[in-house]
Amino acid sequence: MPEEDEEVNWSMVDRFRLWRHDAMMQHLYETAVFWGDKVLSWTNDPNDAFWLAQTHFLTNQYSRAERLLTRPWPVNRPRSLNIKGKERADANGHSLGILGGIHVPQDATASRLVDMSVACRYLAAQCSVRLGKWQDALEMLGEANPFRGLGLSGPRVPNSDGGIKVESSMCYLRGILMLRLNRTDAAKENLMEALSLDVKNFDAFEVLIGGEMMGIDEEWAFVQGLEYKQQTSEDAEFVRSIYTIRLKKYKHTDEITLCRERLMEEYGLSENPDVLFGYADQLYTQYRWVDCYAITSKILELRNFHSPALAVHLACMQHISHLHPKLFLLAHELVEREPDAPISWYAVGVWYFITGKYTEARKYFSKTSLMDPRFGPAWIAFAHSFALEGEHEQAVIAYSTSARLFQGSHLPLLFIGMEHIQLFNVTLAEEHLEAAFKMCDSDPLLLNELGVLAYQKKQFDRAVKLFNEALQLAKVIPGAESKWATTYLNLGQAYRKLGMYEQAKVAFKRVVEINPYHPQGLACLGMMNHLMNEISDAILRYHEALGVDPLNTNIIDLMNLALAANSEINPLTLGARGASIDDTSEMDMGH
Repeated sequence: MPEEDEEVNWSMVDRFRLWRHDAMMQHLYETAVFWGDKVLSWTNDPNDAFWLAQTHFLTNQYSRAERLLTRPWPVNRPRSLNIKGKERADANGHSLGILGGIHVPQDATASRLVDMSVACRYLAAQCSVRLGKWQDALEMLGEANPFRGLGLSGPRVPNSDGGIKVESSMCYLRGILMLRLNRTDAAKENLMEALSLDVKNFDAFEVLIGGEMMGIDEEWAFVQGLEYKQQTSEDAEFVRSIYTIRLKKYKHTDEITLCRERLMEEYGLSENPDVLFGYADQLYTQYRWVDCYAITSKILELRNFHSPALAVHLACMQHISHLHPKLFLLAHELVEREPDAPISWYAVGVWYFITGKYTEARKYFSKTSLMDPRFGPAWIAFAHSFALEGEHEQAVIAYSTSARLFQGSHLPLLFIGMEHIQLFNVTLAEEHLEAAFKMCDSDPLLLNELGVLAYQKKQFDRAVKLFNEALQLAKVIPGAESKWATTYLNLGQAYRKLGMYEQAKVAFKRVVEINPYHPQGLACLGMMNHLMNEISDAILRYHEALGVDPLNTNIIDLMNLALAANSEINPLTLGARGASIDDTSEMDMGH
């Protein structure tokens, strides 16, 4: 072939590569496939084969892409262009970029693309995942990171071109496969390795942290210990801060707040949905539902679909009764607008949940879990629906599934313990509550339940200590102490059992200050007046309690005792029928 003809042919290939590239960028995938196929027929270049497979992948034609990557490839070395360096990459439309080109050995005659290139192997594994062939994908990637310990890789080695390491992406995908195969420990190990290798891999971070795979102390130590400076020296503080605000808010609240303020003020992200979500999550942890709802509403104005914020938004709407009609409308809107999103059907389930239609709610929570097995709120809500129906054994089974799936969260273990308290299974309740406490020792609700358990075991001194610790933690949370009337009631009951009537009276007064219409608080305060020979005050309190709950036979009996001023009967003999710690535990479940 004359030299001038050869130049014409190669320039034609270059033009077609450019067409392929532009078609991909403009989402004209059929156009990209059409011209890319012609380029591959002319060149037989593995790099052109990779980009054709990439285009097939983007059009959901996973079998075609996988076949192209895994079939034997006859290697005819492509002719070189008469240009060099960056110009050659530009003429190719685009090279493999940060993945690197496919280098064919000089003596190669035939091979598979997956054997020539890590990028091709990774893409083939992605195809297998999309086709539901988990085991095939795992075999393609290997059971463990093959590059580990080779010296050219590791957490302290930055990527030479500044992009995301393919090694990290492969570890992430391996972790996802382990989750699909129910190998949770191996999944966690690979996801941690993925994020350690490249702190820019947010997918790995989201599954680890958003998926509740790590405990409070574990995730804090891990995220703070990542090699930010070694991998991205100029942006290290920003990446560390943006990750820190997503961690659990039961501890390190000052550090998390400082990071959020820095992101808002120094980096200009005061209107960024992800930064605002970190604040909303903190408010929700502090039981500040109205404030949290204001923030999540702002997030949804900025971005109409933000799944983590939507989950918290729905939870706030559940707690704020006057927002229930809006929740109904939002659920319908989500189903119409985002029918393929699990959270849309979760919203429908929440609506049925708040209306007391628990069987219907479970149908939608189940649908959500089928669409996304890692959607934690649906599992918890599913279990709650059984608990509120008094189906404690079914609730325990559902909470246990949640505990197995989300091993970094103490909440499923806490809820299991609460159910066993209802069933008077003291040993099992203690086992699960202590396990939850090892994971999170700073949740006031958990300390309250441990106090209830101590009360059931007649360890009244320990109960007083735990209730006081719970209330001390609640006081640290701005505006949240008002949510803890139940714990003050518990504290008063424990003091009463110890014969410490003055302290009990103070606790019961606090209940009434928080909620003047709390029938148990009023009745217990009347009981203390009665025991301390303040009969007139006792009658007044019993009367107020009956005004709120006129059919409560326990309070009626106490009133009759007070009216019979000369009676020798101690009102505490009615304790088995009066306001009891068991009633308090039931209220906690509702809370």
